Amino acid sequence: MRLKLEPDLYHDPHTAAANMRDNTTSSTSQSRRLSSEFGSTFAPAAIGEENTDDEMLLLEEEMRNSLEPQVPETSGREKIVITQECELITLMTRVKGRFDLTTNQLMFTEIASLKDDGQRHDFKFPIGQLRELHLRKFNLRRSALEMFLTDQTSYFLNFTTRTRNKIFTKILSLQPPNILYGSGRSPAELLKSSGLTQKWANREISNFEYLMHLNTIAGRSYNDLSQYPVFPWILADYTSEVLDLNDPRSFRDLSKPIGVVNPKNEAEVRSKFDGFEDPSGMIPKFHYGTHYSNSAGVLHYLIRVEPFTSLHIELQSGRFDVADRQFHSIPQTWKLLMDNPNDVKELIPEFFYFPEFLKNMNRFDLGVLQMTKEKVDDVVLPPWAKTAEDFIAIHRRALESEYVSQHLHHWIDLIFGYKQKGPKAVDALNVFYYCSYEGAVDLDKIANPIEREAVEGMINNFGQTPSQLLRDPHPRRLSLDELTIRLLKLELRRPDLTLILDRVQCTTCDLSTDKDPVVYLSTPKSPPRNRKKLTGPFHPSITLSSKLFALSVDAKYIYAGGIWDNSVRVFNMARGKVVASAINHFDVVTCIAMDNCGSYLVTGSKDCTCVIWSLSTSNSVSQPAGSNLQPNTAALNQNLAGNVVGSANVVHLTNNLTPKPVHTLYGHDDAVSCVAIMTELDIVVSGSLDGTVNVHTIKNGQFIRTINPIGCTGCKIEVSFITISYQGHIAFSALDDTSHSVHVFSINGVSLGSKYVSGRVTGLTSSTDYLVVSDDAGDVTMSRLYGLKPIFDIPLHVPTQTVVGTVGNTHLLAPLRDGSLGVIGIQQPIPYKKHTVLNV
Repeated sequence: MRLKLEPDLYHDPHTAAANMRDNTTSSTSQSRRLSSEFGSTFAPAAIGEENTDDEMLLLEEEMRNSLEPQVPETSGREKIVITQECELITLMTRVKGRFDLTTNQLMFTEIASLKDDGQRHDFKFPIGQLRELHLRKFNLRRSALEMFLTDQTSYFLNFTTRTRNKIFTKILSLQPPNILYGSGRSPAELLKSSGLTQKWANREISNFEYLMHLNTIAGRSYNDLSQYPVFPWILADYTSEVLDLNDPRSFRDLSKPIGVVNPKNEAEVRSKFDGFEDPSGMIPKFHYGTHYSNSAGVLHYLIRVEPFTSLHIELQSGRFDVADRQFHSIPQTWKLLMDNPNDVKELIPEFFYFPEFLKNMNRFDLGVLQMTKEKVDDVVLPPWAKTAEDFIAIHRRALESEYVSQHLHHWIDLIFGYKQKGPKAVDALNVFYYCSYEGAVDLDKIANPIEREAVEGMINNFGQTPSQLLRDPHPRRLSLDELTIRLLKLELRRPDLTLILDRVQCTTCDLSTDKDPVVYLSTPKSPPRNRKKLTGPFHPSITLSSKLFALSVDAKYIYAGGIWDNSVRVFNMARGKVVASAINHFDVVTCIAMDNCGSYLVTGSKDCTCVIWSLSTSNSVSQPAGSNLQPNTAALNQNLAGNVVGSANVVHLTNNLTPKPVHTLYGHDDAVSCVAIMTELDIVVSGSLDGTVNVHTIKNGQFIRTINPIGCTGCKIEVSFITISYQGHIAFSALDDTSHSVHVFSINGVSLGSKYVSGRVTGLTSSTDYLVVSDDAGDVTMSRLYGLKPIFDIPLHVPTQTVVGTVGNTHLLAPLRDGSLGVIGIQQPIPYKKHTVLNV
């Protein structure tokens, strides 16, 4: 998912493309010829067999049987395992290069010479960072691989069919330690073994998450525009002032293809299928000559955002398309879909998380509408959405509504399931032009290079149908009533607290005393069952709080700040002893945070700086290009001196567990009070006693922007807590001379809401689309991240020490100052003692 905008230092307003549009009389570019024009040019040898499932299963079985683990290297030297020429696929570009697999890492090197702008597509990463390895199609050929790393970075490489399989087996033979998905299974087998369908049916994952998983498993990719992830139109009401999500009439009929959602179109579509005859006998009947997802359709929606603007112009032979064909109005787009059965575009995921694609922030000249003379600028929104952010938030809630939850499986049957092809597809009026289906065209059989290039272009521009994942009807999702009954019967293990807020209540458990208060809580997947003392020694000016500690992903180590010598210390959880230490600040570390991947740590200090640390366990860490790191030599000398003396509290810096400093971040005028980091979005945020929040990137340490709390006035403004949601929302608390407040901004710096709270904020955390805030008045409040509309407010009556967050989405934890632990969850009879929240 692309969420974060980046500054375009060499902005091109595409004035020439606008002039060419206005000065040309031809409204149709050659690159947008109808796919049917290519139908008669196919040689008989190019027509593939429709049913290639047996061939694929044999291929995957052969690959699985050929997997042989490589003998581990004992010499410690890195060796090349295999080298192969390939192409890196980036949207619509094919970059020729060489793929090298060694015993320790994977790398791609671009063959072309250095470009004028100095940019290259080279990459390399340790094999330990590989999380998923998927077999992919490219131009309907099973010749590609897509790799996902632990930080969610992905690479799409195209080989030949034979070399792809060889590369795949060689990678898996190295037994990557962190790989989740990496087998020769077909997409259908992969979905079945994943358990995702059952999780969705039991409401353990959201509709959005499930659709993203289905797209990924079925071969859809953000790296290839012709196989871009596809999402459904879910609403039918784009005219009301207020959208009623409880009214079924507000929603589109998800059991029908978008081309026949309007019943008036059914007769025409059916007649087209029944009356079609190909004189050559090679092209089977179809309902639609266009596709619901293709490169042109994706660029149609994303035209206002680079690099999609440039790609749109390239597809249109150097010009913008005419204004009347641009995506300029959501209500108008829906109306045209309902009136024209030949336009069958579904949506893209950005409609549910990326408001910036609806704004013409780059001020492109998109032309003037012919009839109304209205200038095309920002996308016209439905009346029920006042801003782009408003539309995305409401649209996302509509996707998770009860109506969509109860009918989404019908749409899945059409796109990924048993109604995708065959007799059931005919009955459902869901048959598309044959060349969009897997196995329909065999490019390897086309000897003529000109003809092959034409067919490749047609496939790339027309669109491709996802891999079929299901041969039987998709199960439906539990209704809320069914969910509640099964929860009360203890038949479900992971209830989502936000779905049944009417049953929320609070209870407390004795955990400690007011003389030994809880200052930090975490909920790892495998919590240790022991109690150890962390000796520090902590600086006397520091009050211990949750901001000074971070737990490793495997729950084996605690990273602690607040140490007297300005260091970050690593404690072994099992032994309670210091196992590593590092110094790069000139003053005491005041806050610390770890990313979800366990790759990076960030610390803030009284010296007004932040430091990003790499947590790689290798003996050496390559410092990123452009690093602004300036090591604190005085601090290092201080620590080395401690080693010479033999202090029990200082350890050597050469330990593999020692964090390695990568960047030092500047920009605050007072002590840093809180930090947060998200590697998946390449973002670090820091709050300070100077009243500002600074946003930086992780990889380059680049300053992006400063955010100021809205409505705070007076001489003294402070930011006290900060967090980043999984969608990149930046939420923080602030205080001034007279008030306490909470604020939420988007990852791109747009204010999404602010509100005052009754007391000094003692902690905040995000969970899915919600923000949880605790204060010293004893209240715990859950609000929507967008708009900060309260969902519930629970008075704990005892002032809280901090809020840690959720156990999954099932409980909230709130340590209280009297030593007890507030557990907010579902009403009895679910017994809390069966959970492991009290392991210390």
